[in-house]
Amino acid sequence: MSSEIKDINLWESGERKIQWVRKNCPLLSMLHDEFEKTKPFAGKKVALSVHLEAKTAYLCLTLAAGGAEMYVTGSNPLSTQDDVAAALVHAGLEVHAWHGTTPEEYEKHIRAVLEVGPDIIIDDGGDLVHMMHTEYRDLAAKVIGGCEETTTGILRLEAMNRANELLFPMVRVNNAMMKHFFDNRYGTGQSVWDGINRTTNLIVAGKIVVVAGYGWCGKGTAMRAKGLGARVIVTEIDPVKAIEAVMDGFDVMPMKEAAKLGDFFVTVTGCDKVIDAEDFAVMKDGAILSNAGHFDCEIDMAGLREIAVEKAEMRENIMGYKLPTGQWIYVLGEGRLVNLACGDGHPAEIMDMSFAIQALSAKYLVEHASELKEKLIDVPNEVDIDVAKKKLAFMGKEIDVLTPEQEKYLNSASV
Repeated sequence: MSSEIKDINLWESGERKIQWVRKNCPLLSMLHDEFEKTKPFAGKKVALSVHLEAKTAYLCLTLAAGGAEMYVTGSNPLSTQDDVAAALVHAGLEVHAWHGTTPEEYEKHIRAVLEVGPDIIIDDGGDLVHMMHTEYRDLAAKVIGGCEETTTGILRLEAMNRANELLFPMVRVNNAMMKHFFDNRYGTGQSVWDGINRTTNLIVAGKIVVVAGYGWCGKGTAMRAKGLGARVIVTEIDPVKAIEAVMDGFDVMPMKEAAKLGDFFVTVTGCDKVIDAEDFAVMKDGAILSNAGHFDCEIDMAGLREIAVEKAEMRENIMGYKLPTGQWIYVLGEGRLVNLACGDGHPAEIMDMSFAIQALSAKYLVEHASELKEKLIDVPNEVDIDVAKKKLAFMGKEIDVLTPEQEKYLNSASV
């Protein structure tokens, strides 16, 4: 099957983006060089569904350097960058994706990369795995295993595993220390505000920011909002996380109360209808809503469209909705991932760590295919530690090492 992209003539622009990423991703570059020599994926087909921008492209090229036949699609209708997709096709990879797909086109592209009969699946949000289990179960026996990039996808996998429905092993990449500590906190924290700021061209300082959810992504989002000078309110369902938010200096209250106060809203929960019609009705005129969770369900967009009496595009990626009570509220990027729908996603140095974990996890699956018993697998601790050590070295930092006497002391039953 041939690639399906917007325009192959855009490839030079995409290649420049990839080269910039290459210069700022030393871990992936090291793996690229290693894989070129060792070919750990020789003869293996890899189906990948990740937000298709330059960092993802470099992961794809790294796996291809290791001998993988790459079949690539996006994981969100608005996050694919058409010039990057073109650059991958120009490099010889098969790609099925373009920016702004309809739901039907998006599903068609997912099907296209599954119909090749992959050996490895690399997923972001769980759409590849879900469709493999619902429409291509006959191909599942060939799958060695897969890797899941994000919290939402892992929640879906865990639900499938509890129901004894998962047909092949999946590595929970998002649960790796080097993923959620840095990607979710610092990557999301910066990229969310990159997307909001470039889209709105409004100041954050002096405003009230409501962050829904205080997991790792919520922590990063709230921290960066505070750094920009905002007063931050956190909404939570977990009392432990709520206390943590208070201890970190943030106010905590239910969304029904926060909705009356916020100037900016960011949902980061992985849940459905976190902001709903009751919340819309009490918001300030000019409130700005955005979502940093994987799916576009955290803001109840269907409910908003139903109650709106007028709708108007205010700027690119900003849609205004006038409510019966007269106020306008604005939604960024159609309620999809604001850091990708309205920006370039996480910084390259952050994705260097996350995608190194992805690449090494895929390699682990191939090398241990005959030994895998569990359907849900954590990233091996030695992979986490190795990535951390190498990243520190690339950053020019050194740490202490225990002496033999110290190791003996720590491992002794009597001190």
